[in-house]
Amino acid sequence: MSEFKALDGTGAVAEAMRQINPDVVAAYPITPQTAIVQTFSEFVADGLVDTEFITVESEHSAMSACVGASAAGARVMTATSSAGLAFMWEILYVAASNRLPIVMTNVNRALSAPINIHCDHSDSMGARDAGWIHLFCENAQEAYDTVIQAVRIAEHPDVLLPVMVLFDGFITSHAEERVEIFDDAKVKAFVGEYKPKHSLLDLDHPVTYGPLDFTDYYFEHKRQQVEAMRHAQKVILDVADEFAKTFGRKYGLFETYRLDDAEVAIVVSSSTAGTARAAVDKLRAQGAKVGLLKPRVFRPFPAQEMVAALQHLKAVGVMDRAISFGSMSNAGPLFLELAAAMKIYDAGVPMADFVFGLGGRDIVPSQIEGVFRSLLQIAETGRVSELVSYVGVRE
Repeated sequence: MSEFKALDGTGAVAEAMRQINPDVVAAYPITPQTAIVQTFSEFVADGLVDTEFITVESEHSAMSACVGASAAGARVMTATSSAGLAFMWEILYVAASNRLPIVMTNVNRALSAPINIHCDHSDSMGARDAGWIHLFCENAQEAYDTVIQAVRIAEHPDVLLPVMVLFDGFITSHAEERVEIFDDAKVKAFVGEYKPKHSLLDLDHPVTYGPLDFTDYYFEHKRQQVEAMRHAQKVILDVADEFAKTFGRKYGLFETYRLDDAEVAIVVSSSTAGTARAAVDKLRAQGAKVGLLKPRVFRPFPAQEMVAALQHLKAVGVMDRAISFGSMSNAGPLFLELAAAMKIYDAGVPMADFVFGLGGRDIVPSQIEGVFRSLLQIAETGRVSELVSYVGVRE
């Protein structure tokens, strides 16, 4: 039997980790992630899990310890945010390149400078090419559900890649919600037992990790990572199907809302999607045919599937909580990915990017309604007057 608890996002993730009972957690505290590992450390101290909890002196050390433990055959988890993720940078690539199925929750927070502890997506978007699977969550329930699925995705023999579970700092991490917590035994049965094919501790079958890899094999190893990421999309969907059969909640590559008969739509991830639904409902009541697409999987990017869902529209607006500095018009990463996909798959839909919420600045329904009105004007005229706009910034 499941039970409902009042939990914030960090508490929900800590509950999922307790039920998963990983072999090793190595972590360093950083706002707004700290409560995940603080709560989980209490589970360790109270004997509720068998996990070896490693306290380290930095996030670089945390991910290094995770790499060593995973290479030794352990099921490994961790969590971080912002500068902590940036401090792991080198080891993020090591984890992915060594095909280590580490699961890490990253509570999205702005990167300095200036110093800021609030939400935007600049931290994880900076790591988008590190070889990790990226799964975005809208709320505490989705974060809980996704962490459970992430273990199965990462450890699948056709994938064996680390997974980053992402949700918005303070907005989701510290907002208390009603969260359904499944029966411990059912979660344990769902994630199963991790049986690594290779382990540094298997003396009868010695393997090498972290070798010097020059021109002879480095290229081939990168190519293998490409294949693993290509396999990941099917595995994500297969795990989601099994999750739905077991627990009754369905997840996909993305979620749509009132999109089928829409003329214009917004594409936005994480917690802002909830605010966008309210804007959709209000404008629908006024007769405007507007819709929403909320990406869940950012890596691997579901290009063809997203284009298929959006190609009937007269205009698409992407809302980015990050900037790719120096890119075309200094657009955001989500816009750049989707714009490329639309071009490749011959979807001639006018598009515009709307950068918002940097450093945790609030985005309110009236501002999203303004984005929709801009899109309706684009749909009427067929012209995009401003490729990138900044929502809520003081000029």
